[in-house]
Amino acid sequence: MTETRINHDTQVTLHFTLKLPGGEVIDTTTDKSPATFKVGDGRLLPGFEQSVFGLKAGDQRSFQIEPERGFGPGNPQNIQSIARDQFNEMELEPGLLVIFRDAAGGEMPGVVKTIHDTTVDVDFNHPLAGKTVTFDVEILDVQPV
Repeated sequence: MTETRINHDTQVTLHFTLKLPGGEVIDTTTDKSPATFKVGDGRLLPGFEQSVFGLKAGDQRSFQIEPERGFGPGNPQNIQSIARDQFNEMELEPGLLVIFRDAAGGEMPGVVKTIHDTTVDVDFNHPLAGKTVTFDVEILDVQPV
């Protein structure tokens, strides 16, 4: 019996820790249930999937994913000025996450960047856009699909 390695037709169960440069932990499964996914289902970053290809159960790795293969470089057009009176009586401060409704009724998270007298600049880029992130992974199981 050969050990199944991660490729397009596999389901993978793993623990991961996602860190920013400097080591700040953004997300981890090490203290809860492991993550399970089918390779190629679109739920994972392309750079993450490419990095785990060929690994097998028991492997542990740490790898960096640059913005182009991760959460994107960030788009200046995704920073928008919104009239300050749209925020009602909110306590505004840079870094505050605000959830907006889009035309279809979906949620659009944005982060307050700059507060002006009559407008507020809000960044709708992914919070990790433009950042190189580090993933630590421990592969627990690889099964053919």
